[in-house]
Amino acid sequence: MTSSLEQISHALLDLAKRAGADAADVVAVEGQALTIDMRAGKLEQAERAEGADIGLRVLIGQRQAMVSASDLRDSTLAMLAERAVAMAREAPEDPFVGLAEADQLATGWDIAALELSDPSPAPTPEALQEEAARAEAAALAVAEVSQVQSASAAYHSRAIHTAATNGFSAGFQRTDKGLSCVAIAGTGTGMERDGDSDSRIFQADLRSAEDIGTRAGERTVAQLGARKPPTGTYPVLFDERISGSLIGHLLSAANGSAIARGASWLRDSLEQSVLPDGISLVEDPHRARVAASRPYDGEGLPTQRRNIVEAGVLTGWTLDLATARKLGLQSTGNAKRGTSGPPSPGSWNVALTQGDKTRAELLADMGTGLLVTGMIGSTINPNTGDYSRGANGFWIENGEITHPINECTIAGSLPDMLRRIIPANDARGWLSRVVPSLLVEGMTLAGD
Repeated sequence: MTSSLEQISHALLDLAKRAGADAADVVAVEGQALTIDMRAGKLEQAERAEGADIGLRVLIGQRQAMVSASDLRDSTLAMLAERAVAMAREAPEDPFVGLAEADQLATGWDIAALELSDPSPAPTPEALQEEAARAEAAALAVAEVSQVQSASAAYHSRAIHTAATNGFSAGFQRTDKGLSCVAIAGTGTGMERDGDSDSRIFQADLRSAEDIGTRAGERTVAQLGARKPPTGTYPVLFDERISGSLIGHLLSAANGSAIARGASWLRDSLEQSVLPDGISLVEDPHRARVAASRPYDGEGLPTQRRNIVEAGVLTGWTLDLATARKLGLQSTGNAKRGTSGPPSPGSWNVALTQGDKTRAELLADMGTGLLVTGMIGSTINPNTGDYSRGANGFWIENGEITHPINECTIAGSLPDMLRRIIPANDARGWLSRVVPSLLVEGMTLAGD
């Protein structure tokens, strides 16, 4: 590409204005990805992708339209602008659409402080293949592992630029490297599968291939001999691997889009207790070396640290400009934006207050119940918060693991569950969603 993403973005804005747009914004992305898959000690697949995408939103009065393309030639950009304007003229009016005002825009950030891009050289295909092979070998070295379903290593690098006719223009680089392994043990109906993975912005932070492969194998073997739990009401400890899903349901319910539609079990809960006293849910988009960190959102507004829940009390919704206008509020700087659609609200990095007990201590406290380490399927009623999911994990008797569990359904009410959570202190601090293991008492289990 001979022109920079910034130059292309501004050229497209100029074309949109000349075609008749009152206002417009652009998101341009250029990147490369390399993925290596190993199986049975041999290279199964190597995939390399390079490309660029651009998305244009135009506004004519209160009408808007979105178009996107992966061809960034001048002729394509001109056609893109003309098509977007033609579509906007035919679109229905929306009184809530519109760009940010100039005085709302982010200024003076330090993108380098967020460390979103690893300056070290990109790994070679041979290096990724070697790491995937080491992970596979480590999993196969675990007794009773019969095969490795997949061992994959991947690296992504991309540049992102956002520009708008209100004067905003900014971009940054992103990198990430990941490694994963899935092992299989047992035979026939007794076959079990589990895995492990890691993904980091900086390659040096990634856990070793041996650690990932070994843990994948050990997790799989631990599931052998699984059976259904008894049906009844028991405490359930959501392992740190999957506890973030509970907080994810809370975040979805507090999303401005759901609130504006009236399709959220939290819609009448503002300034009310939604978590236990003393537990907060803090959003911080400025953590270094974390995937969801951003100095500004998809509409150019500054991102900011905020307490979504403070000492158990819900303080507000997650808003972009349009949903904020619908609700008569101000944007929280949470607009997310891709090249194929308009902005929509979404969360950045979040962290739940951790407890003062280890996971083992919570297991001891629960006595008899279920430790959930994996979940499948989901039936969540967005209006009521009724919750039902398939689960697997381990049965606990007298605070100790006795045997693995599968083919189990856990059910409850999300509002009640979240108000009863007891957090452990085992959250992984480098994740975008920092949530420890969570104990919820009095859940319904359906098994035998």
